[in-house]
Amino acid sequence: MSENDSQIALTLPDGSVREVPVGTTALEVAAGIGPGLARAAVGAELEGELVDLRLPLRQSGAFRLLTSKDEEAGVFIRHSAEHVMADAVQRLWPGTEIDAGRKDHSEKFQYDFRFPRAFTPEDLERIEATMREILQEDSTFERIEIGRDAAAELFQEMGESLKVERLKDIPEADTITLYRDGEFTDLCRGPHVQRLSQIGAVKLLEASGVYWKGDESNEMLQRIYGTAFATKGDLQQYLERLELAKLRDHRRLGPELDLFSFNEHAPASPFFHPKGTRLYNSLVDYIRELLVEHGYDEVITPQIMDLDLWRTSGHYSNYRDAMYFTEVDERQFAVKPMNCPAHCLIYDTRKRSYRDLPIRYADFGRLHRYERSGVTSGLTRVRTFAQDDGHVFCTEEQISAEVIDMVQTILGLYRTFGFEAVDIELSTRPAKSMGTAEMWEKAEAALDAALREHDIDFRLNPGEGAFYGPKIDFHINDALGREWQLGTVQLDYQMPERFDLTYVGSDGAEHCPVMIHRAMLGSVERFLGILIEHVAGSFPVWLAPVQVVVLPVSEKFAEYGEKVRQELAASGARVELDSRNEKLGYRIREAQMQKVPFMLVVGAREEESGQVALRLRTGEDLGAVSVGEVAQRISELVRSRARELVSPDLA
Repeated sequence: MSENDSQIALTLPDGSVREVPVGTTALEVAAGIGPGLARAAVGAELEGELVDLRLPLRQSGAFRLLTSKDEEAGVFIRHSAEHVMADAVQRLWPGTEIDAGRKDHSEKFQYDFRFPRAFTPEDLERIEATMREILQEDSTFERIEIGRDAAAELFQEMGESLKVERLKDIPEADTITLYRDGEFTDLCRGPHVQRLSQIGAVKLLEASGVYWKGDESNEMLQRIYGTAFATKGDLQQYLERLELAKLRDHRRLGPELDLFSFNEHAPASPFFHPKGTRLYNSLVDYIRELLVEHGYDEVITPQIMDLDLWRTSGHYSNYRDAMYFTEVDERQFAVKPMNCPAHCLIYDTRKRSYRDLPIRYADFGRLHRYERSGVTSGLTRVRTFAQDDGHVFCTEEQISAEVIDMVQTILGLYRTFGFEAVDIELSTRPAKSMGTAEMWEKAEAALDAALREHDIDFRLNPGEGAFYGPKIDFHINDALGREWQLGTVQLDYQMPERFDLTYVGSDGAEHCPVMIHRAMLGSVERFLGILIEHVAGSFPVWLAPVQVVVLPVSEKFAEYGEKVRQELAASGARVELDSRNEKLGYRIREAQMQKVPFMLVVGAREEESGQVALRLRTGEDLGAVSVGEVAQRISELVRSRARELVSPDLA
């Protein structure tokens, strides 16, 4: 090894550079800066990747030491608390086998256990109390590299047969590491804090049954979820956010607002009720307006297509575990998980010229993808859904203009719903992919250049592209500050080539078009789940399934109430009449609980004057107005797609 090869250069946040020998740990770097930092450090970050303090560093790059005050420290704290929880379970119930923990520790930790029954709330209290006792021991974490055979022998001796099986899933080239704190040892890549006292507060959240490795044919294990923070104050703030999230949970609000339901006869597949269907269609109608504005033509394609199509597209070899299959007339078919191959077939129905390009197809066709039962969740992870799907066939010279039009349209769409801060991510070639390195480099460079040329900020996400091409993903934060990945723009040189698609260029020769995949919402179902929680079910007027409810003071004013309802319905408003034999106050409160934007109370005074008494779902009473004014208010709020109930022009 040359002298330069034996050293790495770590660039600190202040711009200074520290050269250290290859194999130096982050903890040793911290000690070189100062003993106080070495004591306070919980982890480190190298080139954007979180690394354990005890990991030997082997590359140069931007380097940062993390203390409990840094937001990223929570990942180290929760991962470490995960081990404390498993230790506590085994102390309380010796012989309990542990399986794998959680990969994502941004908010929670979890462990799965081979346990003879479901964990009870009383069990969780006992485990949590034992965890606090373990934290008082203030053990340090030790990172241990071990050979595969030695690890298998160790876990066999410990009676951890699940761990022996998990060892088989680790690639042969990977280093196998254990982490030990006190008497507890587990198979783990890390990273962890230095010592247990850096875990300031823990809380177990819930328990559930899960299948081993998420496979329904395997045995049922018992999972415990928890969270941990550096301080009790941070934990309390998190628990308060959880309570707010429960109030906004679309899985609760959907049935309460009569929007959708789920049924065991169609697992993880939503049934949209009339109100939910109005909401769904209003959203899709808005997207259709944007499609027309930006030159897309909508198409409809079959649900089931021959398996050979999916072999040609590459989905069968790269995506078949998420697909459904069937047989018709002794031919193998697949239920479509994506629309793109069908759009290639439409493109290929006639000879194309460069003058025809770009060709833009849109499709709201229903898609089906198999999701394991352990990961399905409300509308945000379902097995049947529709995307606001679009595919553009264009020349290489047209890529930049098409991509930027898509990006700017998506950003404008999100602003309509109040998602102002959007993070954009460019994801590059994954380990499992189609095509040559040269083709991938060209596609990645095209997306990179388009974003940079228009001064659009983005971050790089290496290795997370689609199997057929790099992509631009859009991340938003909802009203509770939670991040969601929504839209995507994907550049694909592979599929047009695999389907032998061509166009005649200006030179008279045949060329292969480029294909751009685009979805703005992602899936309609998932976006609705996110939106319901973002607005807590209080939809803007243009989306609200019921925009106004007419409330007669008593039954004798029901006829006038019906007249008001008919007049508003004729103006295009989504209106209902509630003339039930219930007290007015009860019906007003129920309309508010149903998040109806406007309530119109009608009695003797209103019938005599031909007016209505207008109330908002917020509780504000705007007094007597004409039915025409209400219709105008709704029309203006729908036209402007305002998020407020009171239009500035009509306040």
